[in-house]
Amino acid sequence: MKDVICDQFQDTVSQLLIKHKSILDVLTKQQESSTRVNRAIVKAVTSCGCVEIHAIKQEIGDEISMENIHEALNNHVKGQLCEQCREVVEQELGNHLFYIAALCNSLDLNLLDIILKEKKKINTLGIYNMLR
Repeated sequence: MKDVICDQFQDTVSQLLIKHKSILDVLTKQQESSTRVNRAIVKAVTSCGCVEIHAIKQEIGDEISMENIHEALNNHVKGQLCEQCREVVEQELGNHLFYIAALCNSLDLNLLDIILKEKKKINTLGIYNMLR
């Protein structure tokens, strides 16, 4: 079922993308949408305050095994998105996915195939995927 949803999404994007059909437009719109995702998250921190960012250097001691390394690392986010910020971030991520699908369409790539290849790669590499 999920593969059908992904393919349907990509097909719908193909049908709806009229004004920005050129790959140059798609590339710039995709970059803009990435910026808007970042901006929505920053606004959740700086305007709303529902989340905070506490970034510090991540120390990984020699005694920590690769299997337990994820427990030693922190994403630096404190708190949770409020409902309003969550809605904005989800909307911006949705727009970003739209332009990623549009880029795939422009280059005759299948979004699901890309997702499946990436999933296979990370499953194969396992914890060592974090080193890239």
